[in-house]
Amino acid sequence: MKSIYLLIMLIALLSCGHKSTQTTTVSDKNWTDEQLLDTVQYQTFQYFWDGAEPNSGMACERIHTDGDYPKNDSRIVTLGGSGFGVMAILVGIERGFITRQEALERYQKIVSFLKQADRFHGAWPHWLDGETGKVAPFSKKDDGGDLVETAFMVQGLLTVAEYFKEGTQEEQQLAADINQLWHEVEWDWYTKGGEGVLYWHWSPNYGWDMNFAVGGYNECLIMYILAASSPTHPIKPAVYHKGWTVNGNIANDTVYYDLPTVLNYYEHSDDPIGPLFWAHYSYLGLNPKGLKDTYADYWELTTNHAKIHHRYCVDNPKGYKGYGSKQWGLTSSYSMKGYAGHHPGDADLGVISPTAALSSFPYTPAESMEFLKYLYTEADSLVGIYGPYDAYSQTASWYKPHYLAIDQGPIPVMIENHRSGLLWKLFMANEDVNRGLNLLGFSIE
Repeated sequence: MKSIYLLIMLIALLSCGHKSTQTTTVSDKNWTDEQLLDTVQYQTFQYFWDGAEPNSGMACERIHTDGDYPKNDSRIVTLGGSGFGVMAILVGIERGFITRQEALERYQKIVSFLKQADRFHGAWPHWLDGETGKVAPFSKKDDGGDLVETAFMVQGLLTVAEYFKEGTQEEQQLAADINQLWHEVEWDWYTKGGEGVLYWHWSPNYGWDMNFAVGGYNECLIMYILAASSPTHPIKPAVYHKGWTVNGNIANDTVYYDLPTVLNYYEHSDDPIGPLFWAHYSYLGLNPKGLKDTYADYWELTTNHAKIHHRYCVDNPKGYKGYGSKQWGLTSSYSMKGYAGHHPGDADLGVISPTAALSSFPYTPAESMEFLKYLYTEADSLVGIYGPYDAYSQTASWYKPHYLAIDQGPIPVMIENHRSGLLWKLFMANEDVNRGLNLLGFSIE
C-alpha cells in the first residue's frame, strides 16, 4: 500500500481488541477478503465512534479532513446518519472494535440526548444542534419534524433495543427508554389530517408548506412500515396502498440492462433506475431476502438495482474515465459542484460514490469485493481515516477528503448483513415490526 496511515490503522485494529490476528504490512497488497472487510468496517465505524459529536454522541452531518470543515457546522448532528451510526456501533461490538459496556454508555448518551431534543409530534428534525438539542433548520421551511429522518433513527434504535433487551438491568433500561421514544412518534398525525398519504415534513412556523407527500418507490419504504407497525400511533394499511404504492402504480416496472426494475422508480422521468442508496437506507434493518408483498419481491428488487448499476458502469455509455468492473456504483453524494443525485442516465456526471458498491455487498458480493480491492490496493489515495472518501471522478480529476454520515453509515452495516446478517436478524425479530408487516400484506420466507 502507498499510504502510511494504513499501517497506523492496522496497528490500531490490533490494539483496540479487534478479533482479527492479521499481520498485513503496508507493503503487502495480498490482503485476504476478510482482512479487507475488517478494515473498511473498522474505518467507517470510526466515523460514528471517534468522529461523533462529543456532547450528544450523535453523528456529525459531515466531516472534512482537509482543514476546511466549516467551524459553524461542527455542532450540527444528523438524525438519519445517527440512525445508521447506532447500527454501526453494534457492528463495532460484534467485530471487537469496542466493548459492549463502551457501546452501552454511548447509547445511553445518545438516547438521553434524543429524549430532551426538539421533537414535533414525536418526530425529530433533520438536523439538531448537538450541544443544545435545538432544531437546526435544514432549509428555511424545513425547521420542524422530518418523518423520513425519524424513521431512519427509529430503525436503528429498535435494532439496538433488540440487542440489549434481555441483558443487564442497565441494558434493559436502555431498551425501555428506546421503546418510549418509539411509542411517542405520531406517525398517523403526519397524514395531514387523514389524507391517505404520509407527509415528509411539518413545521411549527410554516405548517405543511413543504408539502412533500411521500409516494412512489424511493428510500422511504421503512417509514411506511414503521408507521404501520407503531403500537401507539399507527397508520391504516390503506395509507400504504394509496400513498406509498400510488394505488398500485408503483408496480409499473420496466426492463433495463436486461433486468426487470421490479418497481417503478421514476413516474416523471425517462431514467428507469434510481441512485443506489434507495437499495440501502430502508434495508439496513429490514431484510429484503424472502420479503414479498403484492407489489414486489424485495430481494429481486434490491439485487437487480445493484446489478443494473454494475452493468451500466461496465457498459459506460458516456465514456467516463475509470468506469468498469473495478469502478462502479452511482448514488447521491458530493460532486464537483456541491451535492448531486447520481444515477444511470441523465444524472450520471462521471462521479463514483464508494458507498454505492460497498453498501451493496449483500446483493453483489463478487462485484462489490472487486471494487473494494481496487480502492485498497490500487487507489488508496481515495481512502482516509474514516474509510473511502465520499466520491471521486477520474474524468474530472476530482476528489476531496470529505465524508458524509449518510454515506459512511450504510457501509459497515450492510457489509455486516452480508457477513453475518446481524442487523437484519435483530430488526426482523421486533414484534411490532412483524405485526406491521403482516398488516400490510407482506410475507417473509
